[in-house]
Amino acid sequence: MNNNKKYSVYFTVLTALCILFFVLDILMGSVSIAASELFSPSNELNYNILYNIRLPKTITAVLTGAGLAVCGLQMQTLFRNPLAGPFVLGISSGASLGVAILTLAFSGSIATLGIGGKISFIIAAAVGAGVALLLVITLSKNISNDVTVLIIGLMVSHLASAIEGVLQYMSSAESLQVFVLWGMGNFSNVVWDDLFYFIPIILVGTVITFFFSKQLNILLWGDNYAKSMGINIKQTRLYIIMITALIAGTITAFCGPIAFLGVAVPHLARSLFKTSDHKILIPATLLIGIALAIVCDIITQLPGHNTVMPINAITSLIGAPIVIWAVWKKNKYS
Repeated sequence: MNNNKKYSVYFTVLTALCILFFVLDILMGSVSIAASELFSPSNELNYNILYNIRLPKTITAVLTGAGLAVCGLQMQTLFRNPLAGPFVLGISSGASLGVAILTLAFSGSIATLGIGGKISFIIAAAVGAGVALLLVITLSKNISNDVTVLIIGLMVSHLASAIEGVLQYMSSAESLQVFVLWGMGNFSNVVWDDLFYFIPIILVGTVITFFFSKQLNILLWGDNYAKSMGINIKQTRLYIIMITALIAGTITAFCGPIAFLGVAVPHLARSLFKTSDHKILIPATLLIGIALAIVCDIITQLPGHNTVMPINAITSLIGAPIVIWAVWKKNKYS
């Protein structure tokens, strides 16, 4: 089987799995609903559960999985580092700090700020993510050691967390409760009105990423080769930073900081498709990210449980072993 046929089979299977998991996520939960009621609910309660609670939550999982996976792929290519990602390099922490400043310093509330507040949260999170990523890039500009770059990212993350800690100490109990619950990560907080902003931002961000597939491929060969191919390194990096900050910042604003999806998914895509071509990796990473995010959401609300576990706990339990395996595999055969 040649590569094109193999890729077609993989993409078909992944798409089918995404559809299957999507349907399962809508049907499964504390209240069991039969598949026959998916298009014609038997009562108003089931209708509200399906279309006003579970459907927007599942769409949020799809957008989050796709967005973070693409962000992780871009970061790993930009830094040429397999451990790079929105969470590891401080992007999510920067976005979280932006939301913390808005929520705690200005005594805002995700639940009470309304539509204008949602826009404020997007801007705050995106700015925080962008500043964190720019800081990491600036500090690591003359550093060739990948481990050092990761340490800088972790230090930026810790710095943002420290500032958050100060804000939490000085904030009111009500604002602190809102922020702590938000920080655990949750797809359920996003409603239809929020998706009006969420969907176009993530869609535009991921579509733009496809147009950078050629530049991302060239960046894998190093800055000198990229310059010889006529790539404007600074401009390309700036665009990638802006796209990543916007996607990761928006996701963080609505769902809280989601760990490990951005780091783990690109490794799964490379292992499955056996390629470094971003024209293949971008859609592959996107589909795997969607499937994994939905699976994590299903696990948070297994049937028979009336409570929903924090999504961060599940993404960490699944994502961390994948990253450990990827690092072990790379060092074993290097």
